[in-house]
Amino acid sequence: MQQTPTTAASADDDLDLGRLFGLLVDHKWWILAITVLFGVMGSVYATLQTPIYRADSLVQIESGANAGPIQGLAFMAGEESKIEAELGILQSRMVLGQAVDQQQLTLSVSPVRFPIIGEFLSRQGMTKPSFSDKSVWAGENISVAKLQMDTALNGQALQVRILNEKRYRVVLAERDLGVGEVGVNESFAGGSVVLRIADIQARPGSTFNLRLSSRLAAINSLRGRLSINLQGKDSGLLQLALQGPDADQARRTLDTISEIYLLQNVQRQAAEAEKSLAFLEEQAPKIRKELGNAEDVLNAYRSKQESVDLSMETQTMLTRSVELEKQLNELNFSEKELRRRFTPSHPQYQALMEKKAQVSREKEQLESQVEGLPETQQQILRMRRDVEVNQEVYVQLLNKIQEMRIAKAGTVGNVRILDEAVAQPGPIAPRKKLIIVLTTLMGGMLSVVGVLVLGMLRRGIETPDQLEALELPVYATVPLSDEQTKLSEKNSYYTQHKLRKLNREHGLNGLLALRNPTDISIEALRGLRTSLHFAMLEAHNNCVMITGPSPGVGKSFISANFAAVCAQGTQRVLVIDADMRKGRMHEAFGGKSADGLSDLLSGTKQLDDVIRISDIDGLSFMSRGIAPPNPAELLMQESFSRMLQEVSERFDLVIIDTPPILAVTDAAIVGKQVGTSLLVARFCKNPPKEISVAKQRLGNSGVSVKGAILNAVERKAATSYGNYGYYNYSYK
Repeated sequence: MQQTPTTAASADDDLDLGRLFGLLVDHKWWILAITVLFGVMGSVYATLQTPIYRADSLVQIESGANAGPIQGLAFMAGEESKIEAELGILQSRMVLGQAVDQQQLTLSVSPVRFPIIGEFLSRQGMTKPSFSDKSVWAGENISVAKLQMDTALNGQALQVRILNEKRYRVVLAERDLGVGEVGVNESFAGGSVVLRIADIQARPGSTFNLRLSSRLAAINSLRGRLSINLQGKDSGLLQLALQGPDADQARRTLDTISEIYLLQNVQRQAAEAEKSLAFLEEQAPKIRKELGNAEDVLNAYRSKQESVDLSMETQTMLTRSVELEKQLNELNFSEKELRRRFTPSHPQYQALMEKKAQVSREKEQLESQVEGLPETQQQILRMRRDVEVNQEVYVQLLNKIQEMRIAKAGTVGNVRILDEAVAQPGPIAPRKKLIIVLTTLMGGMLSVVGVLVLGMLRRGIETPDQLEALELPVYATVPLSDEQTKLSEKNSYYTQHKLRKLNREHGLNGLLALRNPTDISIEALRGLRTSLHFAMLEAHNNCVMITGPSPGVGKSFISANFAAVCAQGTQRVLVIDADMRKGRMHEAFGGKSADGLSDLLSGTKQLDDVIRISDIDGLSFMSRGIAPPNPAELLMQESFSRMLQEVSERFDLVIIDTPPILAVTDAAIVGKQVGTSLLVARFCKNPPKEISVAKQRLGNSGVSVKGAILNAVERKAATSYGNYGYYNYSYK
């Protein structure tokens, strides 16, 4: 019977969404197990992680209107406080460096805990157990007052092992440096290490690691843990937050940062007042001297001219001239102040220079009017103007000096600490619920992706249509038998022992066709018997070779049970185990491998000696015999051909089980001498390419494959939801 091959509905590379969904359904328990495993791992990780605490404080930066005297004067001079600059100051090495020094953040004291879970147990309050020697447990600590190490030793762990409450031993790189006492500055390694431990609250045997990092590294670490946020757009409120594993240390460090920032702000304002006061005091003697010179010149001129009085017009000019000189001097003073703060291109500096130019023009106009006065009036006016102007400037300078002295004494800065640092009661990290959710989702996604990727890579034969697309008619699709799977597990002592016990007690063997004749797999083999009857009508003999592309496809199961089914149909059947390397068919019949095909072909046994009668009427079998060193050469001998011819005459059907064709050439040798050759493919194991190569290799040896058997077919969602569905039912 010749079947016409059908065309595959889709190529292997086509994306079959139904099949992918089916793969997920088939592996739902694996996906669930992996997801739960990741969730458990996330829970364990979150539990064992060191908790991170957060301390925060609130600082206010006041504007010029609300600031103290110095800030108010600076505001009047045009200087505005910038929040960005204050943020930079807070994060500067000037502020953070002092905090590192005061809190000794360059020194880290890390207790040696029990591996993995020691820190968690210590947080739970577990005290030191009897089996622990050097681990540090709950309630144990040391207070290090001083540690100095050479720069070359920075970063290395200095190990301190507690001997008792007053003494300790120091070890560096497994080198014993000596023993020290509490409260004493101890020197080790020739002075390269200086250590003073103030207090020990730990049991003997406890070990602590001391590390001294560089100051810059400690500053960078502190800056990384410090966050500053502006509360509102123009509020001037800054919220400072510091994170760390030690809540109390985070609080103390943040308080130190706030206090240092406040102190430097006050010092900065006082320094500004100090500079202004120094400038004013420097100018005062010069102005006083100029005033004295002007008065001397005026008195001398009056004595010479015999006390000349000014007219009303000249007096008015004098008053106006003095006012202009006063304004010009004030502008000159402001120019010197602004020149120290701003560049000449600053808008405030430019506005001041424009006002100064306007006053200068008014002064020039007044000077032109003075030129029209009599000579004596002009001289008196100029001299009296110099005296009065110098008096005004000198008085104004004295007043400013007094104001600056008062301002310097009352400097409070423009920064206030509204809320001192407080550590939050609960840790902010790790976020256990979030970690568990994320790891669970990760496990689910990874398991789904893994199943889909493996399903895409392992594209084994799943439907008969895929075999027919390779021009291989499918004579039978044999479902997977759960009972046979349990009894054919390899390397299972319990299974083999159970099988031997059944043979002894009930005379049964490993043939599924005999143990359970109604099994769905046996029903499929009965269908193969019918199909093969018509397929062998044109064959030149009644010998059938059953082979496969690779090991483990179930060809021996097919051969033995198909032979039993045919024998139950009143045929005389002989099944031959031609796999002389690893054949195991004798186990199915409850016999031994000795006295088989290899012994017959080597001439040590006769045909009647190697043909054995089974428990099924009409069924005989021939084991593989003793494993020979040259199986292929034995099959190529004339004795094998004579044996096939003789058994073909004795039996109605001869079934030959051969090794896989892609592993050895035995199947190609046997296939040339039989009338019918069948290829067994295992469901979801052999990809179409492998089946095609096996068929091609047999064809290259002159063996025409009559058809294929799809073995161990399972009812899977991947095939049910896919483009192809497999349908098979039991009918009892």
